[in-house]
Amino acid sequence: MHHLLSGGIVAHLPPPPITIISKGNAVRGGGTAVDRVQKTPRKEGIVLLLHRLAPALVSAIMTLSPTLHPPESLAQTADIQRGATLFRRACIGCHDAGGNIIQPGATLFVNDLQRNGVDSEEGIYGITYYGKGRMPGFGENCTPKGQCTFGPRLQEEEIRELAKFVKLQADQGWQQIETGQD
Repeated sequence: MHHLLSGGIVAHLPPPPITIISKGNAVRGGGTAVDRVQKTPRKEGIVLLLHRLAPALVSAIMTLSPTLHPPESLAQTADIQRGATLFRRACIGCHDAGGNIIQPGATLFVNDLQRNGVDSEEGIYGITYYGKGRMPGFGENCTPKGQCTFGPRLQEEEIRELAKFVKLQADQGWQQIETGQD
């Protein structure tokens, strides 16, 4: 027996149960009368449809859900933690939670990064290394000297980790990341 469901899906259903005796008595085909009454063709069709669609639905939900995308590896988690630690050490004074207390139009949120032409890891790396406007450069070989921080400099790899962290946070709307430090 075939049954056409919405969306043009055809469910193959068994014939309806034929022999129902009384509650609790055996019926032809195994089971009890109660079992046979509860397993109507319509319910079996729905169950069959759900069994066929469940893997696709679960896959779609997992693919589309941002909360189900944890870091791919422990190394990626460690990179995020190092980036967060570097951010706290070098950037949080001006850019707490992605903002900018010196220049409000130059936050680390996607809209401002795009408007200012630095919405890629390379763009963030360049500004962090060499500085721009009121933002001092933190690179070891930053020039001119007046544009560079008077504080401690960062190594190239640290600036890359920092740029990756800032881009990730900007893309996620600056959700709070724990660094394991207080």
